[in-house]
Amino acid sequence: MFFKSRIAVVCGLLSIAVATVSTSSAQQADADPIQILVSHLDLASYKSTLKGLTQFGDRRQGTSRNRDAVDWIEQQLIATGCDNVERLTFNYDPEPRPPRAARPLTAVLTTPTGGIVGRNGSGPGGSSVYGYRAPTGVNRDLNAQPDERIRLLNTEEPVNGERQEVYCTKIGSTQPDEMYIIGAHMDGHGVNEAVNDDGSGTALVIELARILNAPNVQTERSIRFALWNNEETGLNGSRAYVEQRQQLQGIENPAGSGNYPEPRWLGMIQHDMMLWDHGAPRADGTVSRDQRPEADVNIEFQSASDLADESMRLAFAFKAAADAYNTDYPATVGPHMTNTDSTPFMNVVPSISLRENERGAHTGAGWNPSWHTPRDVWTNFTDKDFRLGLNAAQTTLSAVATLAGATID
Repeated sequence: MFFKSRIAVVCGLLSIAVATVSTSSAQQADADPIQILVSHLDLASYKSTLKGLTQFGDRRQGTSRNRDAVDWIEQQLIATGCDNVERLTFNYDPEPRPPRAARPLTAVLTTPTGGIVGRNGSGPGGSSVYGYRAPTGVNRDLNAQPDERIRLLNTEEPVNGERQEVYCTKIGSTQPDEMYIIGAHMDGHGVNEAVNDDGSGTALVIELARILNAPNVQTERSIRFALWNNEETGLNGSRAYVEQRQQLQGIENPAGSGNYPEPRWLGMIQHDMMLWDHGAPRADGTVSRDQRPEADVNIEFQSASDLADESMRLAFAFKAAADAYNTDYPATVGPHMTNTDSTPFMNVVPSISLRENERGAHTGAGWNPSWHTPRDVWTNFTDKDFRLGLNAAQTTLSAVATLAGATID
């Protein structure tokens, strides 16, 4: 009931904000702290952070490029003013996989007309309710990457062992024992630069940390900025976080200190693939090179989770925030959240994910030909793609700032 009542109130407030923002004068907009915070999101800054991640190639777990990226992310969080950066350590030592059969990468070929061949399912000659598709799979072939510089970045193969991930926390001024978690996974694979999957989400979290950790910004409740590792191997980093930290929620340590190393979770918001919404594959298997005019930010909850009702309310609070504050692209809500780092949280706390497409119906049906392929590189995205990611940041910033009680001194 606590979650239902709080999120219901926030939905109501944000619904009012939609009308207020759309009809307010410039002077009234300036007086709105949420509008001011959203205005501090900048496309150039978002792109710069995302570009910085590309220096580590695909950041595949178990490699030095992954460890170097963790160090770099830690420094970025410190630079935002988040001075309590911590690391969570876990071990990844799975059984060896059986060898894979070689398969041509039809998913990344360019057609004579300039389109991109689709991926997943029955191939360009077949169809389904989701469109025309080609075989799915993760590229492990170094030579499939045509860019020699990117090939060299990704030559090292992963080894099992210790893994680390970083997070930091904006401490709430009046309710430091309660917390919203904003997350994204920093690892990728596919012999690429992992720009979309999931540099786009990682950069978003860092940018929100930059804005919300400004000295003149206060929040009543705490906000944690978490960059998970080993998502691509089965959500191992987020699972390790839940296993290690769940039982610590709301415990003051030391007693009487006012310090809560793990505030009680109020909501978990994951960001995974934020850039590419170019529409369904065409009948010939190609995908448009241009962002479709009706592109949107997909907010998903999982209807089969134990907290489906609470998560749905959280999702619609985010949609109300998008309706009020997004500048270019709207948001939609769907019930099919899956295969991302909010999944380990979803039966413990209201959980949602933000992404470019619905994970099952769109991403899994070939709407994004860069998914886990050599095409996930900087040069394959335009400012319209990056701006979709920025609008996802606007959605989360406005919603979490409202839920956490943000003010500006």
